[in-house]
Amino acid sequence: MTEPRQIRDGTTMRALAHPTRLALLEVIRRDGEITATRAAEQLGESPGNMSWHLQTLAKYGFVEEAGGGKGRSRPWRATAPRERVNAVSDDPGVAAAGDALTMQVVERNTAQMRDWLSTRRDYSPQWQEASFLSSTLTYLTPDELAVLSEEIVAVFMRHTDRTEKRNRPEGALPVRLTAQGHPLPPTAAGN
Repeated sequence: MTEPRQIRDGTTMRALAHPTRLALLEVIRRDGEITATRAAEQLGESPGNMSWHLQTLAKYGFVEEAGGGKGRSRPWRATAPRERVNAVSDDPGVAAAGDALTMQVVERNTAQMRDWLSTRRDYSPQWQEASFLSSTLTYLTPDELAVLSEEIVAVFMRHTDRTEKRNRPEGALPVRLTAQGHPLPPTAAGN
């Protein structure tokens, strides 16, 4: 399993904190390689805009040229299967960049969940029954939450090799896996 790319600097976080770049990187990971022209068709953008975003992603190490082709017909590929962002920093610029990237990811995931909920009846009953949304309330220490996070990520990572087409079983569809855990403000009673 290829390890995620570690991102700790604000400039790189800001480069990714753009809805089009997040969508573009996802398309590349789903399709393996993509040209600016094909990305434009899939994302409803202009090839020139896609070319600019691909070059920006390349500048910050998210994608690279795959070889062959010229201009907007050059194929691009992702350099890592995913990123792990660490924006915990005393530097306000890094913290703000991490916040901006996190908000873009949350907005994208929420939009994809809304899309699923509005179209799920277009999928087979098997897919509808397999999908899930789970939410619970518990009380944890920071150390316990960190361990839980590592355990959940480990479960997700069991399937990350499937970003490569050759590793996908027949009948597999792209599936968004999202988990979150965060403290809530205490109630008036202090609970």
